[in-house]
Amino acid sequence: MTDYSDEEKRILSHLRESAARGEQYFRAKNIAAAIGLSSKQVGARLPHLAEKSEDVDIEKWGRARSTTWKVTVS
Repeated sequence: MTDYSDEEKRILSHLRESAARGEQYFRAKNIAAAIGLSSKQVGARLPHLAEKSEDVDIEKWGRARSTTWKVTVS
């Protein structure tokens, strides 16, 4: 089992809950607003979570003004 920081746990929890409701695409600023972190904090952690999370698939999906992340629960 991988150890997660408090911030990473909060991000993953939010992503799991949102994905369970049918949401698939996220931006760091929207995640940050929902869980009380800065978008910079969330954006810095998402690539690391994409590599180490075993039950949530996080994929860099698109980049326009900001990166969009596609999230699915496996």
